[in-house]
Amino acid sequence: MLRISAFRLLGCIRYSRISLPQESGPRHYGSCPLGAHDEVRDGRAYFTTPIFYVNAAPHIGHLYSALLADALCRHRRLRVPVAAATRFSTGTDEHGLKIQQAAATAGLAPAELCDRVSAQFQQLFREAGIASTDFIRTTEARHRLAVQHFWEVLKARGLLYKGLYEGWYCASDECFLPEAKITWQQGPSGDACPVSLESGHPVSWTKEENYIFRLSHFREPLRQWLRDDPQAVIPQPFYHAVLQWLEEELPDLSVSRKSSHLHWGIPVPGDDSQTIYVWLDALVNYLTVIGYPDAEFKSWWPVTSHIIGKDILKFHAIYWPALLLGAGMSLPHRIYVHSHWTVCGQKMSKSLGNVVDPRTCLERYTVDGFRYFLLRQGVPNWDCDYYDEKVVKLLDSELADALGGLLNRCTAKRINPSGTYPAFCTACFPSKSGLVGPLVRAQAEDYALVSAVTALPQQVADHYDNFQIYKALEAVSSCVRQTNGFVQRHAPWTLNWESPVDAPWLGTVLHVALECLRVFGTLLQPVTPTLADKLLSRLGVSATERSLGELCFLPRFYGHPCPFEGRRLGPESGLLFPRLDQSRAWLVKAHRT
Repeated sequence: MLRISAFRLLGCIRYSRISLPQESGPRHYGSCPLGAHDEVRDGRAYFTTPIFYVNAAPHIGHLYSALLADALCRHRRLRVPVAAATRFSTGTDEHGLKIQQAAATAGLAPAELCDRVSAQFQQLFREAGIASTDFIRTTEARHRLAVQHFWEVLKARGLLYKGLYEGWYCASDECFLPEAKITWQQGPSGDACPVSLESGHPVSWTKEENYIFRLSHFREPLRQWLRDDPQAVIPQPFYHAVLQWLEEELPDLSVSRKSSHLHWGIPVPGDDSQTIYVWLDALVNYLTVIGYPDAEFKSWWPVTSHIIGKDILKFHAIYWPALLLGAGMSLPHRIYVHSHWTVCGQKMSKSLGNVVDPRTCLERYTVDGFRYFLLRQGVPNWDCDYYDEKVVKLLDSELADALGGLLNRCTAKRINPSGTYPAFCTACFPSKSGLVGPLVRAQAEDYALVSAVTALPQQVADHYDNFQIYKALEAVSSCVRQTNGFVQRHAPWTLNWESPVDAPWLGTVLHVALECLRVFGTLLQPVTPTLADKLLSRLGVSATERSLGELCFLPRFYGHPCPFEGRRLGPESGLLFPRLDQSRAWLVKAHRT
């Protein structure tokens, strides 16, 4: 079970939109005044991933959640390149009955199990390049302080009462379920057993005295929140799912368990006979990270966004907002929801033996390769299927052949013997199409390429804002193919640098292709940071020239100086991305079977 969070792209920079490249001057993707719908405080933004349950080792679903948040955070930093203005937290959820049970099964103390599995998550995220600013563990003293303070606030506001709770409890999902969410299925012994209608996990009838939160008081405020902000939960199918839940009864919520039954958790303040419900405990982590209950947290909470898996939508879009309202706090700006990964059409399961080890994939396909695959193929709206052949085919096609091949062509000594960024000739490629002249060689398709790459940064930014990173990468890939078509069309390897007729056009073709590569490298930084660094370094682009604020595509096309023209390219560093050939693909298949 995942504990999760989200994020919102806040303080985004606006980019110039342009329909035809010849209509105005060079495209600067720099900062300008924020639109009215950009909620920002001092340019800050706070992104969270789920905190992940430590009852089992991490799988690719956990990595996918973290990568979504990481890419969104990195893209935001490209827009507002002030590291202190962006915070990004992830971590592990380490309390609850499942941890207590898993530790007992493994013959370990709960703390020992938590240390072991939390370390696995931390190692995975380090290896995958997850650039979080904080890794929170719910067993930390700072978190216990935050949870108990939050509890006291709810209590002081009259929202907690002690009463007899009687109903169905699902230990696997760590949640209470109404009768309508229970069904009966045949168990291993042949007898009918009650299970959760949504997850299929077994449930048991629970009857005990607990503390109860007045959740029923918040049904209408939550409906009003969603009506006022149709983007509060995205994508839209999940927004409508939350509204549908709020059409049903919203009973009060048990928020503690008897410590005699559940001892592995945070005690209720002033009542050691009760342990705080694991979900209330877990959700408060988003406040712990930003300094709650100290006043510092208030400067970060209004710019918070959560990224979560669809299986924990109810906890984040109903329980958490209700708890926040109960504590007198504002709600998160956005809750971004993603679906799950399946393997060859089946849900990942230990019993089926089809759980994909993300660390093996990072080693097999490289860190950037696997990051690219998950974010390129993952579609938040619906479940996505994983199989090895798909990874090989995608990475060979888009990273090794299309992008890597383009870079190799344009920097090869045979075609670019000077090892520089060649000059752009406006006589060969005038700013308006249809002109006639002795040196004009640009065709209509070439103007279409310039227009497409000019619009690409804004298009990518829009996709990030709409939680469609896969579409952002699809747009980049489309422009890479278009640029390869441009190079193939004009075949610079057939032109002669010694010819006064060929040389200006040869330089122009290479200049345009290298400018396109510079844009691609800049935009790929959030997804493939090492590969993008290698590409930009090969082009001679310095570290201070890699933000979106510094991106000015093809300035010579508009008669402005280009800072890269005549600059020496960076050192040759081998293939941008090694092709996963058939022999390696066979090894991958053999390893899986």
